[in-house]
Amino acid sequence: MKRSTIDKLCCPFDKADLTLKIITQDLEENIHEGMLTCKECKRYYPIINGIPIMNPDEYREFQLEEPHLKSWKYLSEIPSVQDFRLTD
Repeated sequence: MKRSTIDKLCCPFDKADLTLKIITQDLEENIHEGMLTCKECKRYYPIINGIPIMNPDEYREFQLEEPHLKSWKYLSEIPSVQDFRLTD
């Protein structure tokens, strides 16, 4: 996913701006893995294979996202999550 596309996205719940943490990108700076977070509602939206997962909570499956989150845990900037929200 191109950075210019991500810059146009907002949180689908409260329309707030999203913060991007890039995990992997290619030489053309297309983002393959990353995490978008909303400072207002504390929701996170992973970017997996270049696709941001921005479905409503009731249509998301944590079991599908969990392996990616665990593999990203080695990065100190990735916080803990619960119920699709960041925990302090």
